[in-house]
Amino acid sequence: MGHGGNVIAELLADHREVEEIFDRMQSMSTGNPALRELVDEVTIELVRHSVAEEQYLYPAVREHVEGGDRIADKEIADHARIEELLKELEQLPPNDGRFHPLLMRLMDEVTAHVQDEEGTLFPRLGSVCSPEALDDLGDKVRRAKSLAPTRPHPSAPDTPPANKIIAPGAGLVDRARDFVSGRGRS
Repeated sequence: MGHGGNVIAELLADHREVEEIFDRMQSMSTGNPALRELVDEVTIELVRHSVAEEQYLYPAVREHVEGGDRIADKEIADHARIEELLKELEQLPPNDGRFHPLLMRLMDEVTAHVQDEEGTLFPRLGSVCSPEALDDLGDKVRRAKSLAPTRPHPSAPDTPPANKIIAPGAGLVDRARDFVSGRGRS
């Protein structure tokens, strides 16, 4: 969850973790009960990652990158679609006929989002922010991920200041539910 380094290095490491989970998912047969654990694992990672980006990365993009409002709005819209898919998957067992197509859509959406961030957003942010500013953002993102929800909340606010107020409370509730249920301990 926390890798260290500047914001770009932190988020790149998150992207690689999610890709690794996707690779493990793709090696499993459709309906495999172990897919539930992997979907829970990727959900936890994606929700924490998205919340941290929405709290700190996208406001920095709006402030520092030319055309940043348009870029941030597009990325937040991507997150909303991904969170809806995660919410749908959360409610389905792996042997449900809708599970595998939803999982494929999730992987496609996340892969496109990652490529967009890595190909456009990260290079543009890296070219206009000082190393110190990127390091500070990395620290803020790591802190946000440690307090973030672990379950999708599609109706929760996705821009500051409301998201910075709501997310820690939702995160506390989610982590309590995870502890009781054993979710995410694999």
